[in-house]
Amino acid sequence: MPVAVDRTRAMTATDAQSSPAKASQDIPPAGTAPPAPNPRKRKKAKAKELEDAEVWSWKSLTDSSASRVPPIFTKDGSYFFSAAGPSVKIHSVATGEVVSTLTPPPTSVSDAAGSSLQSDVVTSAILNPHNPFQLITGSLDGYIRVWDFLDASLLQTICVSQPIFHLTAHEKFRDHVFVAAARPTKKKTSKANVATEEDNVAVLRVSLKPTAATAAAPVQVSSEIVGVGKTRSTTGLAISPSGAWLVATAGHKAYVCRTVDLKAGFTKFVSPERLTCLAFHPSEEYFATGDATGCIRLWYCLNESIAVKTAGVEKTAQTTTLHWHAHAVSSLAFTPNGAYLLSGGEEAVLVIWQLHTGKKEFVPRVGSPIVHISLLNKGAEEEYLLGLADASFVFVRASTLKISRSIARIKLDPAISHDRPSTSTAVPLAIHSLSSTLILPSSHPSSLQTFSPSTSRLLSELEVSPSNRVSRRDEKPLQPARVERAVLSDSGDWMATVDSREADESFRAEVYMKIWQWDRKAGFWILNTRIDRPHGLKKVTGVAFRPYARTQDDLLLATTGEDGNIKTWRIRSVKTKAEGVEEYWVARSTLRFRTETPSDVSWSPDGSLLAVSVGSHVAIYDPDTNALHQVLTCPECATMCRVQFLGSSGRYMVISGPRDVLLWDLVLQNLRWHYRSQTAIEPVVHPTEDQFAVMERISPSTNTESPSTRVLIFHPSTSYPVAIRTLPFHLRSAVPVPSSGFFPTDPAGFTLVGITDTWSVVVFGDDVQVPEEEGASAQGITRDVAVGKRTLFHDIFGASAFADLASAPSTSAAAATSTAKPWKGKEIAQAFDAPAHLMPPLETLFDAVMDGFLATRPDDADEHEEREQEEDEMDVDEDGETAARPAKSGAPLDRVVDRQEMNGFVEIFIQSAIKGPPSSMPPPAFPHVNGIHKPNGVPPHVNGVRTAPSTPPASSKTKPTPNGTGRGGDAYTPSQPAPSESDASPAVKAGKKRKKSLG
Repeated sequence: MPVAVDRTRAMTATDAQSSPAKASQDIPPAGTAPPAPNPRKRKKAKAKELEDAEVWSWKSLTDSSASRVPPIFTKDGSYFFSAAGPSVKIHSVATGEVVSTLTPPPTSVSDAAGSSLQSDVVTSAILNPHNPFQLITGSLDGYIRVWDFLDASLLQTICVSQPIFHLTAHEKFRDHVFVAAARPTKKKTSKANVATEEDNVAVLRVSLKPTAATAAAPVQVSSEIVGVGKTRSTTGLAISPSGAWLVATAGHKAYVCRTVDLKAGFTKFVSPERLTCLAFHPSEEYFATGDATGCIRLWYCLNESIAVKTAGVEKTAQTTTLHWHAHAVSSLAFTPNGAYLLSGGEEAVLVIWQLHTGKKEFVPRVGSPIVHISLLNKGAEEEYLLGLADASFVFVRASTLKISRSIARIKLDPAISHDRPSTSTAVPLAIHSLSSTLILPSSHPSSLQTFSPSTSRLLSELEVSPSNRVSRRDEKPLQPARVERAVLSDSGDWMATVDSREADESFRAEVYMKIWQWDRKAGFWILNTRIDRPHGLKKVTGVAFRPYARTQDDLLLATTGEDGNIKTWRIRSVKTKAEGVEEYWVARSTLRFRTETPSDVSWSPDGSLLAVSVGSHVAIYDPDTNALHQVLTCPECATMCRVQFLGSSGRYMVISGPRDVLLWDLVLQNLRWHYRSQTAIEPVVHPTEDQFAVMERISPSTNTESPSTRVLIFHPSTSYPVAIRTLPFHLRSAVPVPSSGFFPTDPAGFTLVGITDTWSVVVFGDDVQVPEEEGASAQGITRDVAVGKRTLFHDIFGASAFADLASAPSTSAAAATSTAKPWKGKEIAQAFDAPAHLMPPLETLFDAVMDGFLATRPDDADEHEEREQEEDEMDVDEDGETAARPAKSGAPLDRVVDRQEMNGFVEIFIQSAIKGPPSSMPPPAFPHVNGIHKPNGVPPHVNGVRTAPSTPPASSKTKPTPNGTGRGGDAYTPSQPAPSESDASPAVKAGKKRKKSLG
């Protein structure tokens, strides 16, 4: 029964002394003196508790950030490699899909993949110059690994014992690689007193031949390691195309060494600015570097004068400077002919420099800052592959300088042009039940992205706050609007987002709440209402939709803000003449609780109560009448940050502060128990069961340890956790997963999805089962004919006509004989050795030759096709990129030649290219080869000679046109659609009329 506001009695923790539940060990019951703490006993108990805790099962759904390794193409250009943590993924160039993943053995893979202190990350990768089917990788764990990527097998592992930063090789040095590895040092910095191992690097020549003692061991030791020289932290390591020079860039210097005299060491050349990248000219003896100020320098110092060295003297070299970039140059690459130089950086613009004239062209707005540039040269077609800061890839066609396609992966790690938000900043994370997808933040702060865990694909990206994605004008970057919250309704039809931008000297503060409606047909969010400054210029602290709304009028949205107001919003419907009914959201009511600032808002499971945390109180309202039902107060917790209803009944309420958790029983109107943690906490309630989890952030005690999270599972009956779990990472945000329709989880178990501090998306909980991503494991790679180069015959007959159907099972013996290919081998060569006047006419050979090349479709497929397709409909060949999908091991081909499509090509070929014999001449008695009956009532023909139909064909009055040309002589190609029915060739028209007249 509602209680008047002036008669409301604030319940305190003293009313809970009669609660049957026991209090926590850390907090004694109210009214008693706390015992003197014993730090030593508490520390030992805590250490023992962590040892006994079980590691919660978890799995990472995505890669956290872009790799420092540039993508590498195979020799034929069909695949490219990209590093992702300790693994290397193999992508198909045609489709962009991951076909295989090379992962080192578990013995050398860190268990804390979600932490930022990984020691096994792949930092460099190259193709073996003596075997193009082998990949050589170097990683921070000090291992050089040689892979056979076709068989997805690890061939060799060599230990260097120091972290590897760069790796290069040349065909001139067989079984040798050059690496830039960390050099151990005892030097300490004067400020932080931290060892600077990474700042001291040694360049080594490492032999891939192991010692005799370790030849049979899984991890081998190199038989020869030769030191070349010492540098600072390297930003590039490369060998000239001739193999005569070894160059490393580090700090403000370029280190040059002759490969024939490695003992002489490096010659140092000074740069005015810090060098960031390195690239060698493909044919001439000079190299290019980029620096931190955006300048590109071409160094002409590779000559015999290097041999003259003076101890302690650093040289300067003759250089040519190119300058356009406003910020650091991140990557450089020369074209294969050496005429152009490509550069990219934070501006998200690809710059193409013409070296002999100094002119430049641009490919702007590629989507994100450019990190790497690689070149793909497949015959006459040349493309540039850009690795972006948001872990996605973009292909740019060299002929048009246009983006041809992109490979979008999940983009979580903020781009280098934006500051990382602090761990206390709210991160939007939600689960959309209608599409079974995750709503995640994007690398750009003003966008959201939709990710499907079942298919491991990025479905779409939603720009919540439109902004110009340009680089910073000065050293201080421009701060765009940042999406802080994303909340979905129970039905999944509505989503509310809050984005804001802080004020500075140039712009005023902005706060927007936007309500989006889900378009079920299009599968995308459409903006319905934008509310400017819902709580003035103050920050929005809580957003929640009313659950269990039976009608649209019952659906409410509650918000709280730092202005002290508690607002509810509803849908208003207005009839319009043009569109019928227009719906939008408007403010319904505004409430205040004393002078306190509300921090969070929550609804009961049935939507009958609205709970708001305000200071040290929790106010419970009736949402229909705005009447204040109850006020809950706990003096021991001065600030209540979050309030949540527990379970499906809503009897219990979980209230949390910075380090406190309180459980209230709304039926008995008392405090069940109170738990206090020693660290910052974040509670997450189960969507249906009466249990909840408390996340405790455990900071590492030393620099070598990774951060961890202790998860305490509580039940309403006791303040002691019923289970303790650990996770090897810290979490920014976490939400519970529904028991059905998302992951195959146990409804009584606890499964959550979270974003770690290192911007990885992880799913964790009891018995986590996540569908494995296609290509996530090591798989052998096979090449198929469909992946080969597209020729004119593909344009004429379609790529499906050249599919290898030898593996397709035959339905009968007759089908096996019909699919035989007798026109292959030496017989076909001998058949044409006779003189031309003794050869049979081409008309008599056409069907026999074509039936030998092409497979016949089964009769049942023809009958099924007759029922479904119209008589006058022509099939269109499938898209070239779809047909050119690479085949993995064991993947069958289910695409066969369409008979109606082939009949159309046969008619065009006969009418346009072959002059038929006179109609008075009787057809030669040549047996039909394939013996297949023609569908649609068309009379059978023998060897390409068709009996004359009763109605004269329209093609007899029209002059035939050459192959591949239209009426006006305009040629059409696969990139241009074929002529419509009205513009079809005479042969096709004749075939259609013939079918209509005889059908």
